Amino acid sequence: MADDRRTDGDELDRRIAEAKAAHEEHGLTVAQGRAESRGWAVGIEFVGAVLVSGLIGWAIDKYAGLGTAPWAMIVLLVLGFIAGTRRAMMTSKQFDAVSDDGDRR
Repeated sequence: MADDRRTDGDELDRRIAEAKAAHEEHGLTVAQGRAESRGWAVGIEFVGAVLVSGLIGWAIDKYAGLGTAPWAMIVLLVLGFIAGTRRAMMTSKQFDAVSDDGDRR
């Protein structure tokens, strides 16, 4: 299926510029969107580390038959919290090292 709209490069560029202007006028700027994405990435990494470690601890307590309940889960949750905090700090430091233009500071 061919597109019925026949536009040249200038028309397309104009439409893209209008769409970007409308987006920035009513939404987030590119820099704000990038900062929000970075924040979500840090948060997801932290929560993921805690949840995965807690799940592993729960599985050890439930299925390993070691009689460790609930200590394996508690210990792994604490270790997951520490690992998640460390990873979030490292990721934040990496994001801070890169300016919004993509250049290293």
